[in-house]
Amino acid sequence: MAHLAVDKLSKSFGAFHAVREASFTVAQGEFVCLLGPSGCGKTTLLRMIAGLETATSGRIVQNGVDITNFPPSKRDFGIVFQSYALFPNLTVFDNVAYGLRSKGSMRTDTRARVEELLNLVGLPGETKKYPAQLSGGQQQRVALARALAIQPGLLLLDEPLSALDARVRQHLRHEIRSLQRRLGVTTIMVTHDQEEGLTMADRIAVMNAGQIEQFAAPHELYARPATPFVADFVGTTNFMPATFVAPGKVAAGGRELAADTPGGLSAGAKLRICVRPEDILVRNVTEGAANRIEVSVDELIFMGAFSRAKLGVAGGVALQADFSANLLRDVGVREGSRLTVALPPDRLRVFAD
Repeated sequence: MAHLAVDKLSKSFGAFHAVREASFTVAQGEFVCLLGPSGCGKTTLLRMIAGLETATSGRIVQNGVDITNFPPSKRDFGIVFQSYALFPNLTVFDNVAYGLRSKGSMRTDTRARVEELLNLVGLPGETKKYPAQLSGGQQQRVALARALAIQPGLLLLDEPLSALDARVRQHLRHEIRSLQRRLGVTTIMVTHDQEEGLTMADRIAVMNAGQIEQFAAPHELYARPATPFVADFVGTTNFMPATFVAPGKVAAGGRELAADTPGGLSAGAKLRICVRPEDILVRNVTEGAANRIEVSVDELIFMGAFSRAKLGVAGGVALQADFSANLLRDVGVREGSRLTVALPPDRLRVFAD
């Protein structure tokens, strides 16, 4: 049985539908991300799970119990907000101990639990400091320790790293994931950062305009996006307009390409093809290679470990391709040169337009 099941959950504010029939399950100990752009409904969905927003329709079931109409105080969760929400007038110790004292924990047990958690989040010996004396990263660790203090069955994280600088965010990302695995606490995190979702989550629910467009493991989302929105939002991709020719064949940029086409299409149906920049092949493109095309290297943008090439294709189509430093050197790629590349059929995703 799933630890948490969300069934056709919806939330409307007047005529505005913030969340539309969202359904997904979270297994015990799983780390799930709600990923999407601002305004897509991910935070509203998290707040309904916490009981901070009332659902318009649908159900939330935790450990077999329907908690849809439970107040927050009757739900088994800990939450960490983007703004940390620490009590500025309380020390680190008192912030972490707040939930334990509310539940009537013994003083000795409270002290032991607080010290254990501060060690877990890497803040030993910081008990007497106030939030204003801590960095943003340290404050977020305190907020995490406070959420975990009551040993919740479910940990909710509302964009917990977005207020931090890039280096601290990357470090805490790894620490939170390691801590979650060590404790085995079921976790749902809201984020708009694709890299954050891909590196931290067991599964990701990609949301757009209040709906979940795809719920899958990170590698599945990236390699086999279910919709053009998912393909575009998760990672970088190229889109090309195309038309359906026959099963397994499409026309794009004045040429026929082999691709896995959806069923039920009629000749001439409008399509969109997407291919990731790293999937465009340059090495060992033989005469008989599938989807072999000639391109011009119109621009090379240095990105550190690789360079992003803007490729011109006959018919006015433009593609982006990622070339490693070794490939640039070995093949002699430079701006203004021409290349023969291939678009592997198994790497092309085809969507009805």
